[in-house]
Amino acid sequence: MTTGFDAAGRRVLVVCALGGFTTLLDNSVLNVAIPALRGSLHADTTQVQWMVAGYSLAFGLALIPGGRLGDVRGRKPFFLAGMTIFTVGAALAGSSPHPWALVAARLLQGLGGGLVNSQMIGTMQDTFTGHARTRALGLYAMTGGVAGGLGPPLGGAVIAAAGPDAGWRLILLLAVPCGMVTLALAARHLPPARARAGSPDLDVVGLLLMGGLTLSLMLPFVQPSTGTAGLLWLPVVGALAVSFFLWQHHYARSGRRPLVPPALARSAPFAAGTVVAMGYFGSGLAFSLVLVMFLQEGLGLSALAAAAVTLPSALSMVVSSALAWRAARRFGRYAVSVGLALSAGFMLASGLVGLLASRSHLPVLLALCGMCASAASGLVISPLQAAVLQHAPAEAAGVAGSILQMSQRIAAAVCISAVSGIYLHGSSAGASGYRLAYWNAVLTCAGVAAFALLVSLLGTHGRPGRPSPGIRTVAKTSAGKGSGA
Repeated sequence: MTTGFDAAGRRVLVVCALGGFTTLLDNSVLNVAIPALRGSLHADTTQVQWMVAGYSLAFGLALIPGGRLGDVRGRKPFFLAGMTIFTVGAALAGSSPHPWALVAARLLQGLGGGLVNSQMIGTMQDTFTGHARTRALGLYAMTGGVAGGLGPPLGGAVIAAAGPDAGWRLILLLAVPCGMVTLALAARHLPPARARAGSPDLDVVGLLLMGGLTLSLMLPFVQPSTGTAGLLWLPVVGALAVSFFLWQHHYARSGRRPLVPPALARSAPFAAGTVVAMGYFGSGLAFSLVLVMFLQEGLGLSALAAAAVTLPSALSMVVSSALAWRAARRFGRYAVSVGLALSAGFMLASGLVGLLASRSHLPVLLALCGMCASAASGLVISPLQAAVLQHAPAEAAGVAGSILQMSQRIAAAVCISAVSGIYLHGSSAGASGYRLAYWNAVLTCAGVAAFALLVSLLGTHGRPGRPSPGIRTVAKTSAGKGSGA
């Protein structure tokens, strides 16, 4: 372990950042390729929803088991195994002959991505301590913003150069060379595995119940029913939710480690903060997806033109994320609420623009609304993560980050399923159908963000008028980065 960024620590950080960049870029770059692959593979609405939501579902469910396996058996082998699975999944996705084959490949990639990311967080915690650890985690988080911002323009450029049919395949195959480079560097520079005594205690039943609960929330949107048939899912959701919480209580009382530690379940501030993070993460990803689809399918823009419209959003996200500590220092515990309020407002503005503005002005106005919404969202990332994790009880501090990530990924799977379903099922031939579908989808995103805002205002993230300890940490960390962040 090191307290600073020596040569060995920097190499570990590069490997972790590259692993995060590779797995997150693959997720963001797919958005701009969806219209092309829909036409090439003749994918229907359900298959498209599984392609985009299945990755987040598998990613989220792999985080906690992967983290526990790494805790006990050593992190390096599971990092290498996860990156191998991810890279193989990318090769299968890029060569898929059928929509369901692509869905299966995306699920495999999500599994590998979750396994990799769970090891990266643990590796940085093992390698760094004190201020160096906080700075390393902050740089890792910023990598996600860069990957998310680079994905759409890179995907648009590839499709413009190679054409729709070959372009979407090349986009999915981008992860193969990135994964191979990451594997080579990880094999050389990650610390050797240090196995520890004990069992990883994976809580397989809890994991299956959580997966079933997520699927029961997704399926009504993936396969919508007419009339009141969709309400039949409500008893299933309720039964799985009750079963999950009862099982977690039973598992903890038996002396074992449940999926969600009791200390975290009892922490109201951590639970409230996690709900806020779920709403923010799910609504943001769903909004980005449906915007790119509307630009290409509703307005008929090329993939490159659509990427150009979303580029200001990506840049504003990166810049605002780097400057989030200033808002945290100014607004204290309300920084997250301010960011969420602005984000929800600009989402609504984007929906109204899509519904009412003239076609000639739409690209510019959508770019402005998206840029402002992303800038507002960037103000939320670091302060929210710090504020939530600083409320984690000491006995559950190690798993709190994995619980937070898992919750966000599961929320993303459900939100993407719901919002893409609203858009895909609501759109029809002609501009008016696409416009109304876009408005309904964005209204749903804004509603989720508004719910997160309400929970944020009701929650407690420190004393009124003063930054919480976690937010002060973000401020000091970001200030230490300077202009080179």
